Amino acid sequence: MNLALADAEPQQAIDSMQQLLSLQQQHFRANPYPSAAQRDQDLAKLAALLQNHKQQIITALSTDFGQRAEYDTLFSDIVPCLNLIHYSRKKLKKWMKSSRRSPGLMLAPSKVEVRYQPLGIIGIMVPWNFPMYLSLGPLITALAAGNCAMIKMSEFTPATNKVLRDMLAQQFPEQQVAIIEGKAEASAAFSALPFDHLLFTGSTTVGKHVMRAAAANLTPVTLELGGKSPTVIAPDFDVSEAVARLIYGKCLNAGQICTAPDYILLPRAKVDDFISAYKAHFNRCFPDGLASKDLTSVVNARQYQRLSDTLQDASDKGATVHTVVEHPRDDANHRMTTHLLTNVNDDMTVMQDEIFGPLLPLVPYDCIEEAKQYILDRPRPLALYLMSFDPTLQQQFLEQTHAGGVSLNDTVVHVAADDAPFGGVGPSGMGHYHGVEGFRTFSHAKTVLHRGKINYTKLMHPPYGNWLQRMMVKMFAK
Repeated sequence: MNLALADAEPQQAIDSMQQLLSLQQQHFRANPYPSAAQRDQDLAKLAALLQNHKQQIITALSTDFGQRAEYDTLFSDIVPCLNLIHYSRKKLKKWMKSSRRSPGLMLAPSKVEVRYQPLGIIGIMVPWNFPMYLSLGPLITALAAGNCAMIKMSEFTPATNKVLRDMLAQQFPEQQVAIIEGKAEASAAFSALPFDHLLFTGSTTVGKHVMRAAAANLTPVTLELGGKSPTVIAPDFDVSEAVARLIYGKCLNAGQICTAPDYILLPRAKVDDFISAYKAHFNRCFPDGLASKDLTSVVNARQYQRLSDTLQDASDKGATVHTVVEHPRDDANHRMTTHLLTNVNDDMTVMQDEIFGPLLPLVPYDCIEEAKQYILDRPRPLALYLMSFDPTLQQQFLEQTHAGGVSLNDTVVHVAADDAPFGGVGPSGMGHYHGVEGFRTFSHAKTVLHRGKINYTKLMHPPYGNWLQRMMVKMFAK
């Protein structure tokens, strides 16, 4: 029985999680290196569960959000998980294969290899914005690497949590995969458990608390955070085409994405053209405005109020707000269309904190170097987007700026590249998962040296200073 701790007393929740961790540790000790066939079977079972529960997942997510577009769930939660499973099954044997390394002349004759060994118990902390993909994505890689997993879900997605809990329980016993619910106290207790690895996806502020808690156990962490991901429209790029390429990334899930375009850097003379183009493209995508079934709601009243306060703060401090439809907000149902903001400055909350919603500041520049410097003067983001066909300019941004990942002439979709790592840098995170990097994150790369019957190590034993040792030092200490 997986743990639903939303109503449990804090100490009871902590005791229950510790007991579950102990149960998983016992299970792992009994099966410390699952075969490729076992791992493949686990991934196949997970794929079948996803296929069989597709409609329940769509319905649950829409319930949690108040309204979530069906294709937002399909394109950003279900399809990526299925793709990752197919990809992982295809690559699994190659990933598990040990790699030969050179021992060097000094250690000859010997053989050196690196084996990838399951770590044990992986803790996964999941945010509310993509609860399926951000729980199952890490789980898929953890299972591929041969681990057990405990997954802490957000208290803001109860319907989705129930579907996921019931779905996984059909094929995975709690000693292998367990779902845990609960509020902030449960999250704090979860992050303090002595996992073999802890992956957290969420805000930079909370990430600091998670890392602090994990440090007490020397638990290694992967932090997938966020930050203010810029989109740069270069002078050579048509503004209307730029809007067509970035609007999906901003409107998907109502902009509640850690890699969503957070603000736009664009030539000063093109600001008005951008606003006109954005309005036109938005109304083509969502012709029914707030009533569109393809428009996802802000997840809850709390997040909606945060965005409303951010918008009000910007307006009070001199920003101009440009709405894209006649009726841009529905307070009762926490629905909001994109609000474009001009005349913004660094005193405004919208330019200080990650927006995580359908607000989009426009920051004009007079030369492209000014835009690049604007990015360099700020914390390193999780993603950077450049709209330009100029290969020289592309190379400059790739070499001279830092970001977790980059999309050239697109936004957001680089996250779906299964064969490439995903992760932040500096305040936007540390560590990677996805691809072989994810497999290695959840594995221990263990160096193994093989000696045969001939053992030259004894030549280095004391007493020191004989002619052979002197010759060895002379040979190898060049």
